[in-house]
Amino acid sequence: MRSLRQRLRALPSAVLRGLLRGIEKESLRVNPDGTLALTPHSTALGSALTHDHITTDFSESQLELITGVHDSVSGCLDELTQIHQFVHRSIGDETLWGCSMPCVLPADDSIPIGRYGTSNVGTAKTVYRKGLSHRYGSRMQTISGIHYNFSVPEAAWPLLQKAAGYSGPVQTFQDAAYFSLIRNFRRHSWLLLYLFGASPAVCGTFVAGRDHGLQELAPGNLYLPWATSLRMSPLGYQSAAQASLAVSYNNLDTYAYSLADALTQPYPDYEKIGIRDGEEYRQLSTTLLQIENEFYGTIRPKRPIRQGERPVHALRERGVEYVEVRLMDLNPFHAIGIDESTIRFLDIFLMHCLLSDGPADTPAEIVVLARNQLLVARQGRDPNLLLTRNGDSLSPAAWGTELLEEYEPIAGALDAAHRTSAYTDALAGAAAALAQSSKTPSARVLQEMAEKYSNAFRRFGLNCSLQYKKDLLALPWSDADEARFRKAADDSLREQKRIEDADSMPFEIYRQHYLSRDRLKARRVA
Repeated sequence: MRSLRQRLRALPSAVLRGLLRGIEKESLRVNPDGTLALTPHSTALGSALTHDHITTDFSESQLELITGVHDSVSGCLDELTQIHQFVHRSIGDETLWGCSMPCVLPADDSIPIGRYGTSNVGTAKTVYRKGLSHRYGSRMQTISGIHYNFSVPEAAWPLLQKAAGYSGPVQTFQDAAYFSLIRNFRRHSWLLLYLFGASPAVCGTFVAGRDHGLQELAPGNLYLPWATSLRMSPLGYQSAAQASLAVSYNNLDTYAYSLADALTQPYPDYEKIGIRDGEEYRQLSTTLLQIENEFYGTIRPKRPIRQGERPVHALRERGVEYVEVRLMDLNPFHAIGIDESTIRFLDIFLMHCLLSDGPADTPAEIVVLARNQLLVARQGRDPNLLLTRNGDSLSPAAWGTELLEEYEPIAGALDAAHRTSAYTDALAGAAAALAQSSKTPSARVLQEMAEKYSNAFRRFGLNCSLQYKKDLLALPWSDADEARFRKAADDSLREQKRIEDADSMPFEIYRQHYLSRDRLKARRVA
């Protein structure tokens, strides 16, 4: 705590007011009856290949809504709200599913994979998604969540470097600090699952034909009674194949080295799938990871990439610019999936990860961290649950209370910088949820399903989704707002056509060059 307080004191209010964040929010498009919409991505929304704020994730039916970078919480939420407003005005009677676990799904082969046009980069994006379908099944890919991008302003780094007594290059210090943040995040990320996990139940169509270990809540509805986030459990974004990857976050070199074999060495099970079946591509490569983004980490070091550049190469050459938090469920009690209090808690949590000492990780610790995460995802609200910390066992409530006490000076400093009590209030809400698990979103989902919907997940999710569409459409919307979003959509369609018209290289040559990490004049694959 002494080191944390010293580093915190090094940051003036102007720097603390400049924390940067952005949100990427996934949502399925659904029909009025709660079934997956099988319609193509609407041209009214623009090009999924080139639009900066509205694209698709795995499926044509799975929108990804992306804000810009904001130094204010309200600015970030306002932009995300406006993007939602435009989408709802552009998709007819369809709506956006408000839960992380999917709506009523068709058979795996009927879930439409994202299409991005005829250009090489568009084709590569589709082939990558075909590979995901062959490797993991399409249903798993329809799970949706929120990715929270976070960084501290550039002015913070010389101040933190001076406080640390480090005299080397600022970027080297920045890289080390972000990887220390990541290591601490992985040690404590179970707390985010406990506090904000909101996926304790699923529609039976999601697990049809699979072993799942869930309990029946009502006919066609499954759950685990103490679960916080089935999305982050073995039913969700987990991979038995990737379990062999003990990725180290001790520094940029060890991180890149940990992924190197997975990106370059053939993997027997994926060799059986093959690259092509006749003229039809089945995946981009037969390696354990087709590209870096296939790695299912809960947090990633990131920086913007150049045309045709591989993410790991960008990191190695120019360093870490921000981190991407990937374990947040959609909150079905909020129209855009996240609220102000959650964002403020994330800022506190991530600042604690940054300012605290971050010891090196070890293979043995990586195993323990994965176990803690899965325990909280599947049974985090169980009053008898014990987690492991440095060889000792303790309850989530006890460990979480210790962490919240360490967060207090950070919340106080952020409140002082912003002349508010909102950060301290966010901590108080977290403390209440730790003391009484019925206040967590996961418990509230089960309670509302029982009280209002006869334990039917589909009815719960659909009612939330339809109400939020109504609420968002009722918000003010000007002609200028409409013109701005329409222009962005039209511009993106023109840009896609420009890219397609400029293509001359055969796709197979493009694929080989991209995977060999040559820089091509093309947009990123994922």
